[in-house]
Amino acid sequence: MYQILSKEMLTPTICRMDVKAPRVAVSAQPGQFLIVRPDEQGERIPLTISDFDPERGSVTIVTQQIGASTADINACEVGECFSDVVGPLGLPSEFVEMSPGKLAGMRYIFIAGGVGTAPVYPQAKWLHSRGVPVDVIIGAKTKDLLIYKEEMAAVCDNLFICTDDGSEGFHGMVTALLEKLVVQDGRKYTQAVAIGPMIMMKFTTLTAKKLGLPIIVSLNTLMVDGTGMCGACRVSVGGKTRFACVEGPEFDGYLVDFDEAMRRQGQYKAEEAAANEKHVCKIGRGK
Repeated sequence: MYQILSKEMLTPTICRMDVKAPRVAVSAQPGQFLIVRPDEQGERIPLTISDFDPERGSVTIVTQQIGASTADINACEVGECFSDVVGPLGLPSEFVEMSPGKLAGMRYIFIAGGVGTAPVYPQAKWLHSRGVPVDVIIGAKTKDLLIYKEEMAAVCDNLFICTDDGSEGFHGMVTALLEKLVVQDGRKYTQAVAIGPMIMMKFTTLTAKKLGLPIIVSLNTLMVDGTGMCGACRVSVGGKTRFACVEGPEFDGYLVDFDEAMRRQGQYKAEEAAANEKHVCKIGRGK
């Protein structure tokens, strides 16, 4: 069993937990994910690893409550245990395999949207610890939905906050801020990475292409079973069918068919709505 070591509600619907999973913690790399099953009857939920501590034997997950299963995860309390935590799954971020010489010539800009900020954190942390220059944009609709501000500021060179309503930081979309940093401020980057809502990644990719900036995107939101068996994470990348959970979750943003990916994302909305209406949280009962 995988015990919950700590729990913090970052917003009313976004929860951060440290979970005891020694073998996962020892093997995890930035960009990978794991599968969490809250109880024996629970659904398998893929969650990107938000941090890992091999010495403590723990991994950090951040869960946004959207449906019945994520509500069950967020209802768990410190001291309780998940039935399963499987991982690390997926391929690590490509920079993990880069030589020190190649890394020395890189300068990264991460664009994090909403709960996508959590999986950006271990990537920025890994690069920053190796002396690679890292800037990060965190975007949200309003300041109340911003997460990981203090943590991110500690693992990057420059942190830029962006809110749609202007309640904190830059007033506008992350795409406008990215363009400002490159065009008006003259900042030079060799690689962009965008993680967040699919629509945000689509338009961030279009902006990066306009700026001549290579960009990687994470398609973790497409995953269901995490093994490639269900086929729900199929996506066209460069005209070829790829499976986000076993061949990703990160891909060249220029090559991703975002419109197809967004259609696939919406295919279970009716079933999710029905499950939410019938949902009765079972977590904590009988333990």
